[in-house]
Formats: sequence, C-alpha cells, structure tokens
Amino acid sequence: MPPERLEQTTDTLSPDDLARACADAMWKDDDASRGLGMEILDIKPGRATLGMTVKSNMVNGQGIAHGGFIFTLADSAFAFACNSYNERVVAAQGNISFIRPGKTGDRLIATAREISRSGRSGIYDVRVTVDDIVIAEFRGHSRTVAGKWLPVTG
Repeated sequence: MPPERLEQTTDTLSPDDLARACADAMWKDDDASRGLGMEILDIKPGRATLGMTVKSNMVNGQGIAHGGFIFTLADSAFAFACNSYNERVVAAQGNISFIRPGKTGDRLIATAREISRSGRSGIYDVRVTVDDIVIAEFRGHSRTVAGKWLPVTG
C-alpha cells in the first residue's frame, strides 16, 4: 500500500480509495489472477474492470479461447468488485453464457458491476468483451464471510 494511504484510517478513506486499498490487499496474494497475466484496470465500490490477453496456452482443441480462462477472468473481476467494501466476500455461485469465441492474442476486458447487495448476499454481473464486442456474460452470487481486508481504525 502506498505510504499516503497508511496515514489514513479506514473511516477517513473515500469510498474509491477504500475500494482501491482493498484491491491492493487482495491482489498481493492473488497468485491465480496474476499468474494468468490479469491486470486490474479500474476499481470502484461494487465495480471492477480487469484485463487479460489470451495466450497460446489458453486455447482449446477448437482453436478458440478455453471457456475456463474466460470464466476465471470474469470470476476475478466479480471477486474484486464484491470485495471493495473492506469485507471479505466469497463466491456462492457463478454462471456464464458464452456468446462469441475469443482467439489467441485477444485482449479480454471483464467489467463487473454490483446489481444487489443486501445483508451477507450480493449479485454481480460481469461483461467480458474484446474491443466493443461482447463475448461472454457472467452472473455471480456472493456471500460475505468473517474478516476485513484492512484493519478498521478511527
């Protein structure tokens, strides 16, 4: 976490800064997302945008991006969106519809947005695109669990 954020308490951070700090804390141990070459492009409360380029080892026998990698990108965007409030949140359920295939070299962008958040449950939609073409739509249901990403101070 950059030094200027360390001087602030969680209750004095703006919602955008809190979301970014939570993403930074989560990202440092997210070997799966980093290992696949994902990048966090934008984080806001209840929103996240991640990018990933389809590599040759991500293509299946049909010569298209393996659906599991597209799902993983969408799932990671979902995770960063629902963990943006300094509450630890996990997936309870996820569903994806593939619309068009991805190809080697495609830059996939997954944009997650909060649909509903009530009590310990949330619903998030993630759109995966290549340029402006939608290739998949994901819906995830989240569940808040014990713990925080950042110490609560103030």
